[in-house]
Amino acid sequence: MDGIFEQVAAVLAVCVAAGALAMLLRQPLIVGLIAAGIAVGPEALGLVESTSEIELLAKIGISLLLFVVGLKLDVRLVRRLGPVALATGLGQVAFTSIIGFLIVIALGFDVVPALYIAVALTFSSTIIIVKLLTDKRELDHLHGRIALGFLIVQDICVVLAMIVITATGGNGEGTLASEILGVVVRGIGLLAFIGLFGRYVAPRVTHLLARNSELLVLAAVSWAVLVAAVSILLGFSEEGGAFLAGMSLASTPYREAISGRLSTLRDFLLVFFFIELGTTFELSTALDQLGAALLLSAFVLIGNPIIVMIIMGVMGYRKKVSFKAGLTVAQISEFSLILIALGAAQGQVGSEVVGLVTAVGLVTIGVSTYMIYGSDAIYERLEPVLRPFERKQPKTLDLDEEAPEPEYVIIGLGRFGTTLLEELQERGDDVLAIDFDPRSVQDTRWQIPVIYGDASDPDLPERVNLSRTRWVISSLRDLDTNLHLLDAFRYHGYDGRIAVAAEDEDAVEWLDAAGADLVVRPLHVAAKPMLALLHGEEPTPDADLSD
Repeated sequence: MDGIFEQVAAVLAVCVAAGALAMLLRQPLIVGLIAAGIAVGPEALGLVESTSEIELLAKIGISLLLFVVGLKLDVRLVRRLGPVALATGLGQVAFTSIIGFLIVIALGFDVVPALYIAVALTFSSTIIIVKLLTDKRELDHLHGRIALGFLIVQDICVVLAMIVITATGGNGEGTLASEILGVVVRGIGLLAFIGLFGRYVAPRVTHLLARNSELLVLAAVSWAVLVAAVSILLGFSEEGGAFLAGMSLASTPYREAISGRLSTLRDFLLVFFFIELGTTFELSTALDQLGAALLLSAFVLIGNPIIVMIIMGVMGYRKKVSFKAGLTVAQISEFSLILIALGAAQGQVGSEVVGLVTAVGLVTIGVSTYMIYGSDAIYERLEPVLRPFERKQPKTLDLDEEAPEPEYVIIGLGRFGTTLLEELQERGDDVLAIDFDPRSVQDTRWQIPVIYGDASDPDLPERVNLSRTRWVISSLRDLDTNLHLLDAFRYHGYDGRIAVAAEDEDAVEWLDAAGADLVVRPLHVAAKPMLALLHGEEPTPDADLSD
């Protein structure tokens, strides 16, 4: 196909078909998307080639994903998980590089190609792991946050490896030492700027912009693009810049609302990343190296998780946390393919090396996807043999120890919601309030948790620990919003009771049919005592709320 619009249309159609087939076969969606990328590529159906437009959409999707990830990475978590992330990341890189080099030499490769292959085997795919953990809703779990930490360490190692390759290839303008020193200085400067912005500027600016939800999201995306562009100018990747942009907003109370608004766009654009990944695989070349690829794939799938479990076990983490974190390094990265392509451009490796690493990428990404999706079942089977990876008295680190467990959740702090909140507070009940007005979020007269959230966010129920919640109460009178809330809370497994407000009798019927446990017409209820007084009657405190 000649036109880019027709190519994108064909790509999306094949993706939908592949995704539906994967769903029917109970297979992970990522496997279906990568298969779709291979299918539409030049070596299969030939519907599309790797174009600059698709590459741009893929980069935007990756940057948006890492921006959202950065939003969830509070600086306090970085301080708490930094040591284990650094030790595990560097330890795994060192282990895989050394052992992998010896294996590749044994396969008959020369020293320089063996070095390239060994280094390529060390890097795991941040994009794929974040996507998988997000789909499983485990990115905020302890193993997910530790995995994110050492994946970032790996990405830093990728940058350094590429600098070394460029310098040794004779294309660098300065010495290797000066190149690395320049990267360090620019990196420290960028981090300092992000830190100062996040501490002193972001809280004030976001509080002002949050009065309009669309403006807040637009400003957040613009900030991500700006920092990504600055990151490119400084010699880093746009993905790293977007991640730092997200981190700079992670300490604000509006991060979850921004993340929720961007989730749908993020998932759509990520499709182009998997398409681009599939179209870059050279199947014919990869099949020529299938035997060596299977051996190296087994090494990555088994060896990398083991070294992670050993390091985390020594540091005192429980075996289940170590095991599930270890599975996240059981594949190689898209950066591994970029690294090998750079080596080929420098004339230091041949097409057989490109084909080998491509085949390892296909095998490890596919198999590790199943391993991560089935991590709990695999752990149950392997638990007896994993005991040597755990100390007798392992440490515990509950990242959610301060998370509230409310009996009542009130969504919307208008006059009706505020009255409910104050009445429940006077009774001594545990209450959590959610509102989209930043002034309500920062109001300190309530000694209860008030978080910034959007009732239209499909992931809103995930932000609240609902284990003790008796009632979720929406004081909002918008019918569509309340129908959405009912669907969202039931979809996420909340089996408690839900009360919603309604504007008129037609809305009451719709909400009753949708499964609301209680429907209240606030204006109608408030009018009843006034009417009783006007007619000389005693107001009845127990009025029929739903009427």
